[in-house]
Amino acid sequence: MKKLITIALLLSLMVGLTQPAFAADNDKKSINEKFGLPIVVYGETLTGEQKKEVQDQLGMEDGTEVEEFTATGEDLVKYIEGENRNARMFSSAMITRKEKGEGLKVNIVTPENITEVTNSMYSNALLTAGVENAVVDVASPIKVSGHSALVGIYKAYDVSGEKLDTVRMEVANEELTVATELAKEAGIDKEEVSNLLTEIKKEIAEQDPATKEEVEQIVEEKLQTLNIELSPEDRQLLIDLFEKMRSLDINFDNVQQQLDDLTNDIQTTIKEIVKDEGFGQKVSDFFTGLLNAIADFFKSIKNLFG
Repeated sequence: MKKLITIALLLSLMVGLTQPAFAADNDKKSINEKFGLPIVVYGETLTGEQKKEVQDQLGMEDGTEVEEFTATGEDLVKYIEGENRNARMFSSAMITRKEKGEGLKVNIVTPENITEVTNSMYSNALLTAGVENAVVDVASPIKVSGHSALVGIYKAYDVSGEKLDTVRMEVANEELTVATELAKEAGIDKEEVSNLLTEIKKEIAEQDPATKEEVEQIVEEKLQTLNIELSPEDRQLLIDLFEKMRSLDINFDNVQQQLDDLTNDIQTTIKEIVKDEGFGQKVSDFFTGLLNAIADFFKSIKNLFG
């Protein structure tokens, strides 16, 4: 009897380890009758070969049904005022809309090729633009900054009939630019920048500042709380950005839970980076234990029926 229980437990372990991959595959091939098919928007500059590579990166196997569009230079100037219509656009995105309350989840599936923008930076900017309750996958076949992916995401919402506010989109693009500039020029870790932006938004949602001076006070308090040193010029960038958000009367109360979730994701990422030195050993220990369990499993079968 003990042997049968042991076998059952080991089988459960093995099924549990393999099940998520099948679930993810089924999700991609399942059609949401309420929101329609996922929308994929390719960067205009992609060659035919690169487009196929992006499809593979996004997990678009045979049988995956999606709507496909291309983000062009015309889209760039349409959604973001003052941009160059001749800009080269490689970043691509798949957008799958979800039910209210499911939140926003961004996955950069080619992190080695998106060099300036992180998952949390995209999430912050998209929440500012008004994107909620969706899974967004971003990919590029070559190394790029990642900024043009926003244009593809905006276009996906446009063609779906769920138009985003133009001014909010422009502010979201400015937010992404400020975030990447702070990471590059001020030498702040990208996740720390994202955490700073998220915490300021949460404080704005809570305090509802009525003046620019109150916005400035919130920014200064968060910089001090998070122990982040910025030049006067970089501080002003932040103050001007969040003053624009205040003047637009963006209600971050509506996405408070998503901001909280984003904070947790960022803090988890920071902790993982800090502990990264021990990661290899943890992986090794896990697979060693798994292989031993499988070996014991087959020994149990042999002893049971031998």
